[in-house]
Amino acid sequence: MIDICVNIHNKQLQGDRENLLARASSAGIAGIVLCATDLQMVEANIALCNKNETTIHPQLRTTAGVHPHDASTWSEDSSARLIQFAGNPWVCAIGECGLDYNRNFSTETQQLRAFEAQIEVARVVNKPLFVHDRDSRGEALKLLTRTTLPATVIHCFTGSEDDLRGFLEAGFYIGITGWICDQKRGAALRDLVKHIPLEKLLIETDAPFLRPQNAPMSFASDHGIAAKWKKRNEPALLAWVVQEIAKNRHASAEEISHACSTNAQLLFAFPT
Repeated sequence: MIDICVNIHNKQLQGDRENLLARASSAGIAGIVLCATDLQMVEANIALCNKNETTIHPQLRTTAGVHPHDASTWSEDSSARLIQFAGNPWVCAIGECGLDYNRNFSTETQQLRAFEAQIEVARVVNKPLFVHDRDSRGEALKLLTRTTLPATVIHCFTGSEDDLRGFLEAGFYIGITGWICDQKRGAALRDLVKHIPLEKLLIETDAPFLRPQNAPMSFASDHGIAAKWKKRNEPALLAWVVQEIAKNRHASAEEISHACSTNAQLLFAFPT
């Protein structure tokens, strides 16, 4: 399996990173995409990819971009810096970028400015675009379909049937997280996931967020993880996302894992 989004520098994942990667490897995770939410994090992720190259842990790649929550940090030289980062072999996509009108930690104007600029960077460097879209009321899709794009991933999809239809008609990939395992919030996604073509499906933990509710709560204690982080998510729990997808598609976990891994290998240049 390949986990296409892990927030490796989140405080919940600090302190036992080597053990976390070892658990991921033992759980069948062959590759991990580290998610960058600002330009400083891109540098930290690249450094971790360089360090990890000589270990037996999962292969690492990183995105390079500015999250809509951090769009207020976007400056005149940000595009040039992103283009420079994109030349690094560990950088596999531009993002996480997009629109989040649910929380609005940055203003809508700031978000639009940063998102439009990163769409253009992805076009210039011809690398996949890694998109966050929450409650944008269709605005993200409009911006994305104004021009010809490289491969585009809608990360952590939680939208409506209309949203999904629009993204699929545009040819985008859809990332599914532990949201699908949430008994209350995930009901709509459990119905929609059966409509995503296998060749457009990707799996992700978005660790440490969105822990699959079907994963055993004893996982933390069984692996010596601090009690205060017992509800955190990590790559080793990706299989429970796969199980829920498989159940709702009336497919085998092996079929889902194989298809999603093949898609991620092609998109993010992991070894086959």
